[in-house]
Amino acid sequence: MFSLSELWSMGERQGSYKLLKPWWEVFMDHLLVLMLMVSVLAGTLLLSRDGVVCVPMSSSSGNFSSSTEPESDPLFTSPARGRRTNLDFQQYVYISHVCYHEALPWYSRFLPYVTLLHTLILLVSGCFWFHFPLTSARIEHFLSLLAKCCESPWTTRALSHTARLDTARFSETEQTVRPKGQAACSSKTRRLSVDSGTDSPLLVAADSGSTQPSPCPSAGSRCSILSGLSPVERVTPPQTSQVPLEGSRTPAPLDRSDREQARALFERVRRFRAHCESSDVIYKVYTAQTVFKVLKFIVIVSYVTPLLNSITFSHVCRPQTHTLTGYNTYQCSHSLSSILRKLMQTYISLLVLFGIIAVYTLIWICHKSLTQYSFQKQRETGSMLDVPDLQNDLAFLLHMADQYDPLLSQRLSVFLSPVSETRLLEESLERRWGSERLRSMMTCDPEGRSLLQLVALPHLPPALFTLNQLQVLKLELITDAKLTSLISNMTALREMHLYHCSASVEPGALRHLQEHLETLHLTFAQPADIPLWMYSLRGLQELHLTGRMSSDGGMGRGWPLCSLRQLRHLRVLVLRGSLQKIPGELSEVSGSLMRLEIHNEGTRLLVLTGLRRVTGLAEVQLQGCQLERLPSALLALTGLRSLDLQHNALRTLEELLGLQHLRHLSCLRLAHNHVLALPVSVGVLRSLELLDLSHNQLQNLPSALFTLHRLRRLLLAGNLLEGLPAEVRALKLLAELDLMGNRLEHLPEELFACCVELRNLNVSNNSLVSLGPGLDGLRLLSRLDVRGNCLEELPVALGGCVGLRGGGLLVENWLMHTLPRQIKDILSSPSSESPSRPDSDCFPAFSTAQWSFHSALESRI
Repeated sequence: MFSLSELWSMGERQGSYKLLKPWWEVFMDHLLVLMLMVSVLAGTLLLSRDGVVCVPMSSSSGNFSSSTEPESDPLFTSPARGRRTNLDFQQYVYISHVCYHEALPWYSRFLPYVTLLHTLILLVSGCFWFHFPLTSARIEHFLSLLAKCCESPWTTRALSHTARLDTARFSETEQTVRPKGQAACSSKTRRLSVDSGTDSPLLVAADSGSTQPSPCPSAGSRCSILSGLSPVERVTPPQTSQVPLEGSRTPAPLDRSDREQARALFERVRRFRAHCESSDVIYKVYTAQTVFKVLKFIVIVSYVTPLLNSITFSHVCRPQTHTLTGYNTYQCSHSLSSILRKLMQTYISLLVLFGIIAVYTLIWICHKSLTQYSFQKQRETGSMLDVPDLQNDLAFLLHMADQYDPLLSQRLSVFLSPVSETRLLEESLERRWGSERLRSMMTCDPEGRSLLQLVALPHLPPALFTLNQLQVLKLELITDAKLTSLISNMTALREMHLYHCSASVEPGALRHLQEHLETLHLTFAQPADIPLWMYSLRGLQELHLTGRMSSDGGMGRGWPLCSLRQLRHLRVLVLRGSLQKIPGELSEVSGSLMRLEIHNEGTRLLVLTGLRRVTGLAEVQLQGCQLERLPSALLALTGLRSLDLQHNALRTLEELLGLQHLRHLSCLRLAHNHVLALPVSVGVLRSLELLDLSHNQLQNLPSALFTLHRLRRLLLAGNLLEGLPAEVRALKLLAELDLMGNRLEHLPEELFACCVELRNLNVSNNSLVSLGPGLDGLRLLSRLDVRGNCLEELPVALGGCVGLRGGGLLVENWLMHTLPRQIKDILSSPSSESPSRPDSDCFPAFSTAQWSFHSALESRI
């Protein structure tokens, strides 16, 4: 037994399947119902009233014959004509049953049942593709998606937007072609249509192709006017702002739940499309069942039609019952033969009509390409121009749905359109990322400029272009960062960061960026990801490129970027990637380029001849390039002021002698290399003010180093120095000295007596036993780090270093107790003045609260 709920669900399922049943399927279903009724009626008649009536035709030689009736009487040789046969009722019944099975053909007894069985098979084969396991799940999923697409508020909104665009396009065409003298007539007609309530955009779009007579005199000759004009003579529409049409209303925005449901529906349609387009199993199953119907029709007609003429009323029966009845031959009549023949003829007629429709279906399948579906008609009407063509099962399902209602595919196309999805995302972004929220997210960078960072958004929110005070914009992992002409409102924008963003720029936005953008940071995965509009930013001053800059072959020997000729004002170029040669295209910006930074991430830089073409460089950084010697190409940079070769593989500095021609070189950074000794030729660098040799393997310092009288910062941390020469007294202008992480046991007294300009002194993590006398001579000393040494007490002379007040002394807590209370109070008191301190990479200007002291236990360990 079936429950009522099960029967109700089956009815609903059949009702949803009707969307995929074209007219021929519905017609064949009705024909099958009629054929089933005919077969059931014929079978019922056979079960209830079927039978034969038999009478004897002749008698045998005389067991039951009368003596008064001779055997040769002609009455006994002719068919029985009502004469007495001497048979009782039971004998007649017996003879009728025997002759029904022996004399009556099988098709007269069983043909209705055979046709009933064939009808049931055809009925099952008609809906087989709805219940086949490989197709039913896809069909149900498609029908559910189609229902949701029709019910979604976004569908109505998108179609109404498309109708408004079509109406606006039609109105522009009408206004362009219509003569000026018809303006009054058209306005009158327009007013009448508004008053009558027929000015709907959908009605206007639907009536645009009709040829109804117009109340205007020359409206009927509009097509002839258009055809008579040449393409040059035709009037082009004026480039003015679009005026909203009368009667058109802006639809209310969707709420959050509707937007989320629409976004989820876009994702479901996308996944269902990828799943259905991977195979064509539904198309094959439907084709197979149609072929089966045609073959079944041919088989039934081929053997049922000849049998119809064999269904007769009278039959001759010769049973082996002579000993029981005395007769050998009987004349039998089949009472249902006439009605059975008519029912079977009706069945064959219905079957022939069914077969004709099945053959038509098969021809339709073979004639049309059902595995390809194109939205060309919608493109021709100007709506949904970006809907992609479909294939395989999804295309076949849409072809079937079009036979029921072509508007269903139009509603589904809303969720196949990338533009529609983009509009939905833009609307969602506009609602979620308003101007107030963006302003609340704005922060300040270390330079005090206003900064906004947006991460992992599908599109840029429109409210972004209203931030006219924004100076730095960072965009990270945004799939479609489209910069429109509205960016011209961001008049304060000077710096932009694009981290793995596919940014596109409109012409109006490009002109604004060319005039205002000064700094661009671009991070990419492949050289093809670099936007071409970057090379036209003629006002750009700083360009930072981070990513793989090698060629497709992976060797990295070619410069994959385009020409830099238009970057006429470029002053700073930073490249972070894997290069094997200095690009020769740098010569195109040699007139303006001042600083070049290459962070090669450990890849060996083989060819540096490109530096010779950029003679105007003032700063060069070559970090992580695996350089073993100083490049000879540096000799051509006569205006070089700063050279940074940190994090390389330098072992010798013999080439320092060649740098004597660089008379303006004031900064030399050689930290994090493998330098074993500093050559005497370092003395030729008379203009040096900063020398960084930190984290090398130096064991001693040459006396020539202390002839650099302009040296202000000397960084020697992380080496193997065991002592500091007394020649350090020659560095009168020395303001910072970093000796952290060496093997020093004492400091020369000349350091305290002569280097009176010293402000930062770092001798932490050494083996100092005492600091020595004369420390109070460093009146300008504002930072002293003596942690991690072997000191037992601090000198009283620290009280004369007034610049150490307010946390300038970095030492273990227990050592502070070795000082007299008065001096300790002086050092602990806040400083009244903040003496000027040069910028240092090793001694950042932290506040007092940010400095922490080691405990005595940590020091002893």
